[in-house]
Amino acid sequence: MTTISISGAETHRHAARRLREAFPASTLVDGDIAISLVLDSSLAEGEYRIAAGGAVIEIAGGPFSGVIYGAEELIARSATGLDPAAFASPVTGKPGLAYRTFWTWDHSTNWELSQIGQQEIGVFNPFQKPPSGFLADYRRLVDFCSRNRIAAIVIYGFLRDTHGGIEAAQELCRYANERGVRICPGIAIGAYGGVYWEGRHRYNLKTWLDANPQHAAKMEKDIGFQLADLAFPLNFPHSDFTVTACPSAPETMDWMEEAVSWLAETFEIGGINIESGDYGVCGCEKCVARRRNDAEAARRKDAHGDSWSHTDMATNFPRLYRAAKAKRPDLWVYCEMQWDNLLDPVAVEAQQNLPHGGIYQHTANKSFWKRLRTELRRDYVATLPTQPNVLRCQFACQWNGDERTERYAFNARTFADMATRGAELGMEGLTVWGEPSDYFGTVELSYLAFARFSWDPSLTWEQFITGDLAPLLGGEARARRFVDIAEEVDANQTLPVARLSDLQAEALATMAGLDGEPARRWLTLGEQIARRRFMGR
Repeated sequence: MTTISISGAETHRHAARRLREAFPASTLVDGDIAISLVLDSSLAEGEYRIAAGGAVIEIAGGPFSGVIYGAEELIARSATGLDPAAFASPVTGKPGLAYRTFWTWDHSTNWELSQIGQQEIGVFNPFQKPPSGFLADYRRLVDFCSRNRIAAIVIYGFLRDTHGGIEAAQELCRYANERGVRICPGIAIGAYGGVYWEGRHRYNLKTWLDANPQHAAKMEKDIGFQLADLAFPLNFPHSDFTVTACPSAPETMDWMEEAVSWLAETFEIGGINIESGDYGVCGCEKCVARRRNDAEAARRKDAHGDSWSHTDMATNFPRLYRAAKAKRPDLWVYCEMQWDNLLDPVAVEAQQNLPHGGIYQHTANKSFWKRLRTELRRDYVATLPTQPNVLRCQFACQWNGDERTERYAFNARTFADMATRGAELGMEGLTVWGEPSDYFGTVELSYLAFARFSWDPSLTWEQFITGDLAPLLGGEARARRFVDIAEEVDANQTLPVARLSDLQAEALATMAGLDGEPARRWLTLGEQIARRRFMGR
């Protein structure tokens, strides 16, 4: 009987845990095969190298996640048994897009499906699940990201008294760091609850404004916005969550800087996602004078115009960026450049002062992505004052489309396209929504497309079908049929009941001929169709 030993397990605990799960004999101290886990700082973050000499296999990885990714690669290549000879020639891997991130709100992230309180949409929502639900959801999400080389998770609502406050957030960071996943709290300058989204805490915005009401923003209009690519109006009820502070008040930014420093010092976070707040701007004299920018003003006058200030962001982001980096130099600090303006930037002069090394996130709705993928040029991206630049997909989720949700659609082609075309255009990352559970086959396979194409943007759709989907769906023919059925259902808001009945029957008949996880994927597709059939369209 072959036995396996692992060295470096004390430093690389999760990689060693995954290897022991895959090769149970590795729990022995001595063995015929030795696996060495080694950090190699000369490699990029997430990069790995697996090489064997005799009966010794070395997994060397770049900072934070490389050794974990290497261990997962070793496991994947050893499904029929661990053979050092398979690694006599080194096996290497390196992320094609450095920044691969899921975007989430805590209240609508539903990965632990055995609990009450699930929500599907919203930005000012209370947390309705049991207090333990926050960690239950995000641990599952972290596990998926770790296995599939998704580097980071943005969380709006990271800190709430109602789901454990400081202690739960610290535990999530510990859990995620051990698994090579960066946790990036989402915050907004003078909005979105401050650093502590909900609770009686000195860095909660409502708590601070109650004590400092003179620094409340004088909003230009009522809170809210409407997405041009969304078929129904959005609801923004007034509450403690919707209060805003004036970003031109020195006291506001002193408080924000202090809060960001506390956040980076108190929690082992992997980054911060910073935006200017997107449901309205302060119209006080100081803010209006500072934002005297014709292009920015014109965009807000449009029917679906901006509800944020690019100048506010460009003016105040550098200060918060420096505060965060002073506490944790390796943080990924995202600067949200907001929606649909990459081809027609505003506040250009102010943006010249944004620090190199922030991660500049350009968000696209569906119609704007259609423009970007043909009109954007690589040389244009290279000359932007913001470097590096990433895309964020603000569709293939609940925020674009018709009255149905795109959360559960088969979004794999969208994610593949944004990763491959984005890489061609010189973008260095992609962020997509990651809230629904991978229990649903369409969701799971869409996430897998995001993971695979952002890791390797040279991958083709045909390679993805045959190499990735076919083993998960019962073979290549079944994989192609799954895609065809899912895309037909997604493309048609209404279908005849007879057609839905035929598709449901086909999905369930295919499921009946399979076992385990392939059967579960077909079952969930059949259930999605059954729901449509029950509704009569």
